[in-house]
Amino acid sequence: MKNKKLAFLAAGILTLSSLFTGCGSPTSSSSDTQTIKLGVNDNDQRIWNYVKEELAKENITLEVISFADYVQPNIALSEGEIDINSFQTNIYFDQFISDHNLDLTGIGNTVFAPMGIYSDKLQTPLDVTDGGKVAIPNDVTNGGRALLLLEEAGLIEINDAAGLIPTLKDITANPKNLSIIEVAANQIPRSLPDLDLAVINNGVAVDAKLSPLDDSIYIESTDTENAVNYYNIFAVKTSDKDAPALNRLVEIYQSEEVKELINEVYGGSRLPVF
Repeated sequence: MKNKKLAFLAAGILTLSSLFTGCGSPTSSSSDTQTIKLGVNDNDQRIWNYVKEELAKENITLEVISFADYVQPNIALSEGEIDINSFQTNIYFDQFISDHNLDLTGIGNTVFAPMGIYSDKLQTPLDVTDGGKVAIPNDVTNGGRALLLLEEAGLIEINDAAGLIPTLKDITANPKNLSIIEVAANQIPRSLPDLDLAVINNGVAVDAKLSPLDDSIYIESTDTENAVNYYNIFAVKTSDKDAPALNRLVEIYQSEEVKELINEVYGGSRLPVF
């Protein structure tokens, strides 16, 4: 009887042990395999497919989740619905986590994606007539970036005190009396026929089948001192900044193989910055 009791007790311990083996962090599915949920906001999977294949060799499964806007990827990250995201610039990230009081951290650069000015009617921005209609993104950081690009193109002047995130109120000179309207970034490409000029984010342009290099009539310079503020980054919850699997993802992305793949896939419209 004593031996039977011992055998029953051992079986119970074994059962409990097997139950707890399957438990772990959001990025861990077992002691042998891990799953990383990566949030992006574009549908081009070519780069991520390569990263996915390389991670799979190390028993890490990469699940890529696409979001339709620039807000949800950070909210989902903060709430633990995803483990890491890659979609935003340094300046957008800093502003967003400050505005929403989120405990997130950047852990690596990805690409510089220059913003461009587009038109269905004009050959250069300076061809715009008096009172021309111009659309810019309606979020603070991309809208400010768009205004700085319009200034760089010679269309407006902005108060230097506004820094990197000027608003319409910071325009000090508008010699062509341009009507500058704020529009949701992903809505701007479809509005092109009704506009004289449109300032469009790189990713939004690519999703709309526009080539930033070939279709824009003016493109953001990559060699200004402000360019680093527009580098895209990987972001994680601060508590996960040292997680081995997440940092391994970044290491694989920041490889020569991925650098060559980015240049091949995007043909210079997105530039590796690692």
